Amino acid sequence: MKIVVLKFGGTSVGTIDRIKKVTNIITKYVKKKYKVIVVSSAMSGATNDLVNKSKNISNNFSNAEYDVLVSSGEQVACALIAGRLIHKGYKSRSWMGWQIPIITDNNHKYSIINQVYRRNIIKYLKSGGIPIVTGFQGINGEGRVTTIGRGGSDASAIIMAKFFKAEKCIIYTDVEGVYTTDPKKLKKAKKIRVISYEEMLEMASLGAKVMQPTSIQDARLSRIDIEVKSSFKNKSGTLITKRKNIINHSIITGISSTQNDAKVTLVGIKDKPGVAASIFKPLSESSINVDMVVQNISANGKETDLTFTIKSDDLSKTRKITNSNKKIKYKKLLFDKNVSKVSIIGVGMITTPGVTYRMFQALAKHKINIQVISTSEIKISVLIDKKNIKKAIVALHKEFKLEV
Repeated sequence: MKIVVLKFGGTSVGTIDRIKKVTNIITKYVKKKYKVIVVSSAMSGATNDLVNKSKNISNNFSNAEYDVLVSSGEQVACALIAGRLIHKGYKSRSWMGWQIPIITDNNHKYSIINQVYRRNIIKYLKSGGIPIVTGFQGINGEGRVTTIGRGGSDASAIIMAKFFKAEKCIIYTDVEGVYTTDPKKLKKAKKIRVISYEEMLEMASLGAKVMQPTSIQDARLSRIDIEVKSSFKNKSGTLITKRKNIINHSIITGISSTQNDAKVTLVGIKDKPGVAASIFKPLSESSINVDMVVQNISANGKETDLTFTIKSDDLSKTRKITNSNKKIKYKKLLFDKNVSKVSIIGVGMITTPGVTYRMFQALAKHKINIQVISTSEIKISVLIDKKNIKKAIVALHKEFKLEV
């Protein structure tokens, strides 16, 4: 059986007209003799509206009831898609996560899919039906509805492709694919034709909002190729695949940047074993993600300054936790919200010397000061003044010839 999984994001099903266009895309695959499994998000804005309703009801809204509430958005979208396909003369029906069933762990709001039972969907596909499956949700061992985190419909689609051994998994969204950098920040940004899982994971983690990072990791572990393309334009998209499928890989594939970073510096900490752990442990326990870290030791070797970055939304919480931490002593605590992170990503840098120099030199030519540096095998990130972010992107895009 030749199966394709088509996932449609919130903007793709945001209006009745768009849902009608989505059904035209679905039927094209049916005419190509594919057995089509559709996974849909809620209509754009629907989930935010439901979340706001929960906040207006209670400041401590039940996690279990939150999942029941917010998962209803996908139910509406799936019913409308199925209804339109039936109107067009096709056999179709909506499937809630619990009807398949899609089995998750017992966590609410951020559950993980453990199992998808295939029997009912396979039987329906063989009968000529087009199942329209609610993304973002499942059912736990206690029979309660669960959700798998905002943006989780991508993960739902990839898991469906894995369990049903689909030939393709296509993510339809409001952009034409993955770009070398954010097209809203740089008009010369180019669509990337093919990108590796690792590069896409880094780009998503560093601010590219095309796909959820956990979804890319799921695809990588399951070795599922994903195509990201627009539901509004009939153009080829971006293929996310394994490295060995990519021929003539460029040194740098893309540039990502963030706008919601904050820098924290503790000045004059006693330099002794366990101090860093004492600083970061309470932050970890409060689910505050620490990103870039740099430590400078004084000339006398007795004191150190420690700088790290967090999301700006976590700044007030970090300040409170650090101020009340009795296990550490420091002379000064400094905060800076006027910073941004810019990163270059590419598997080509593994075998190409001089990439770090070229990045730093390109920034220096434009008088952009680097405050913090973080590296991995395929990524170099630097923290700079927020006002220089656009200038940095332009300089790096040109330096690594991404517009060619």
